Amino acid sequence: MKKNIKSIIIGIIILTLILLACVGNFCAIADEEAPYKQLKLFTEVIDVIEKDYVDQVETEKLIEEATKGMVKSLDPHSALLTPEDLKQLSINTKGEFGGLGIVITLKEELLTVISPIEGTPAYKIGVKSNDIIIKIDEKTTQGMSLSEAVSLLRGKKGTTVTITVVREGEPKPLEFKITRDIIPIHSVKYATLQPGYGYVRITNFQEKTTTDIMDALKKLNAQNKGLKGLLLDLRNNPGGLLEQAISISDLFLETGTILSVKGRETTDQKVYAANKSHNGNSQKYPIIVLVNGGSASASEIVAGALQDNKRALILGTKTFGKGSVQNVKRLDNGYALKLTIAKYYTPSGESIQAKGIEPDIEEIYKFLKEEKNPEESRIKEKDLINHIEAESVIKKDDQSKEGEHRYGELIVEDLLADSQIKRGLDLIIGYNKFIIK
Repeated sequence: MKKNIKSIIIGIIILTLILLACVGNFCAIADEEAPYKQLKLFTEVIDVIEKDYVDQVETEKLIEEATKGMVKSLDPHSALLTPEDLKQLSINTKGEFGGLGIVITLKEELLTVISPIEGTPAYKIGVKSNDIIIKIDEKTTQGMSLSEAVSLLRGKKGTTVTITVVREGEPKPLEFKITRDIIPIHSVKYATLQPGYGYVRITNFQEKTTTDIMDALKKLNAQNKGLKGLLLDLRNNPGGLLEQAISISDLFLETGTILSVKGRETTDQKVYAANKSHNGNSQKYPIIVLVNGGSASASEIVAGALQDNKRALILGTKTFGKGSVQNVKRLDNGYALKLTIAKYYTPSGESIQAKGIEPDIEEIYKFLKEEKNPEESRIKEKDLINHIEAESVIKKDDQSKEGEHRYGELIVEDLLADSQIKRGLDLIIGYNKFIIK
């Protein structure tokens, strides 16, 4: 049976290669030999593994892993998505899922709680930041991947899961039986820093982010009887949906280019411009955008659009430098291919790919001598294997307590203790005092 499946799969691959080699009504015979040699190598390797490998292997799994490796070799952001990967991607963009309400990470290979999300089952039952999860139900988390842990913790509303945690200061592990609920992923948080001056943080770009930020601005305007200035915090925002970055930029712009996209296909080339008729929430006050090395992709689109159009001042450190656009194409059997199809360019025509956006004002971190600046060790796009190089400028002719702040309640006193926020606020206040008459 496995031999038949393998033969069918290899036959499909061969047929695909033949079709790809054909141009018009003829085949480039001279070029046929190279791909066939490599295909022969591929099949020979599978045969040897099946016959001689110490353990029995699944041919389908081998081919899946080989395909993943092929796509991964293109660039860091192209990937073969399994049905489970596709499901998680959908959850992340839609903004809600069934689960406990904890943000987790692997810290020194230990499954660690970054923060419980305010108001969720985990928050209410007493799970805390820095709790180390050693068991999920009766399954040990030792050696468990992050994706496997997420899969075990998430589930339908009303179902239960038991987690066992080790907490500093507690003599023995703590056990929590938690009933899952629908967990909203709020991408926008806001607060008034002082009368007239608002603060909005965007943690990522989801389907409802533009709606949420419009609601936040409306409430801030009402609370302050009109804003005098705004801090837009995009630090550690990994990006998200392209259309949301464009529509959010459009909120603050009345004219000018937001973004240019250029790919191999004409369908992948487009210029996005500010649309005044769509801007029903025009904002006249000064804006400062906060960025750092964790600000990537959609975050860089917004920062670049506001910077190049002289609508905002960028404060912080150089951004991540992801200036490429991915498209998700669904394949058979529930799989999908996430493929880099284009690069994007800021309004000035610059590609920030593997370079990042330079802030107008660089924030100088104040660390003790024994402390290390986290920006120095942060991985950027240029550090990723197989990253795409930037094209310097697009030709004009071609244009046809960080975890708690992110997931918990915003506390103004804590925000003002953040040196970057404090400096941004001082700059806006100074602008209003000395520039605006």
